[in-house]
Amino acid sequence: MEDVKKYLEDAEEKMEYAAMHLEEALSRIRAGRANVHILDDIRVDSYGSMVPLSNVASLNTPDARSITIKPWEKSMLHVIEKAIIDSSVGIMPENNGELIRLGIPVLTEERRRDLTKQCAKEAETAKVSVRNARRDTIDKVKKSTKTGTPEDVAKDMEENTQKLHDKFIKKIEAMLEEKNKEIMTV
Repeated sequence: MEDVKKYLEDAEEKMEYAAMHLEEALSRIRAGRANVHILDDIRVDSYGSMVPLSNVASLNTPDARSITIKPWEKSMLHVIEKAIIDSSVGIMPENNGELIRLGIPVLTEERRRDLTKQCAKEAETAKVSVRNARRDTIDKVKKSTKTGTPEDVAKDMEENTQKLHDKFIKKIEAMLEEKNKEIMTV
């Protein structure tokens, strides 16, 4: 009986992880406004080891169309600039000798549609993870009926698993809708 409750807890944990992963993935998609998370994947060489950009500089968004990067050491300016140029961010940095400024260009209608498609793919991946967690849990519950779990308890657990599934699918769809709205807002 305790095992069956553990199955539901495990399913909820997996579904929550899928939602968190989607939230992180969506935060890295550039939506026309300045967001320091687009720089999360950039690594720079600092004293012989590759570290995240946020470990060697402060990142700020002074306005909706720019990101400023102020290195803690002036010697890191060119290293950071090169890392941004070599990355997939697609924005040319401006270096004034003290800090680096990234001007976020206005998105075209075509680019906005591409970004919404990218968001939809990320959301679908999260939904698949949620569905897989539901399927795995229901399979485990069905197997447990063969080893002594009462059928009415198993049915209740299946219903609870389905409710949990529905809750997370709605959460994922809401996250996607919010991000698409953010992208399509000019």
